Amino acid sequence: MTLNELDIYFKSFLHPENFVADPSRNGIQIQNEKPDETQITKIAFAVDACETTALKAAEEGAQLLFVHHGLFWGGCEVISGNFYKRVSAFIKNNLALYASHLPLDANNPYGNNYGLAARIGLKKLESFGAWRGMEIGCKGELEKPLTVEQLAEKVLNPGEKPVCVLPFGKEKIKTVGIVSGGAGEDVDQAVAENLDAYITGEVGHEQYHFVKESGINLIAGGHYQTETVGVNLVRQKVIKELGIDTVFIDVPTGL
Repeated sequence: MTLNELDIYFKSFLHPENFVADPSRNGIQIQNEKPDETQITKIAFAVDACETTALKAAEEGAQLLFVHHGLFWGGCEVISGNFYKRVSAFIKNNLALYASHLPLDANNPYGNNYGLAARIGLKKLESFGAWRGMEIGCKGELEKPLTVEQLAEKVLNPGEKPVCVLPFGKEKIKTVGIVSGGAGEDVDQAVAENLDAYITGEVGHEQYHFVKESGINLIAGGHYQTETVGVNLVRQKVIKELGIDTVFIDVPTGL
């Protein structure tokens, strides 16, 4: 498939048109030389577009890098300094860049939040977590109540550790809300809906006392760790449906 054909394919299930308030430039952010002719035989997947992921994708022989965090976020940016290094790594290697931000957070079943919900066994799923008028997370119920420690173990892959666990809620958790990435401040929505626990990527100092005073459990699994989910689910979909060779470029930030 060509880059433009893959653009149609990704848009067919990610539906970026439903996230017009997303500051990310969802879709093709950097094209290749011949987007209507060059056949994409290998796609690299990563959380972040940066010099490292671009160079590693090129080393792996990929012609396209699909990411959650792209390079362009609405405004016009001068291509100099570190930003030049990032952009030039794509252009010099004729590597295309495709980004899906909020569409990949919110997608059911291929997004970060519904993917995390499946990982922990959450049922009776509903949309949750409004941002700029768009609901990008999900909420539901566990089949069997869990402690916050047991739930934290289910959130991440084996060997990964959450960045922070605030065990200030019920001893046995039944209802959970999920918004991956940097959504610590949205814990207030979980409190408003009387949920037992809230799962996100990162939480700030300013949320600590609110969480404690509200009597809710919070698990911050790491911004990066909670957002490897969606890109890998899309990767598996591509392998199954298109048969294109793929590779995951793992560049953990520890955050």
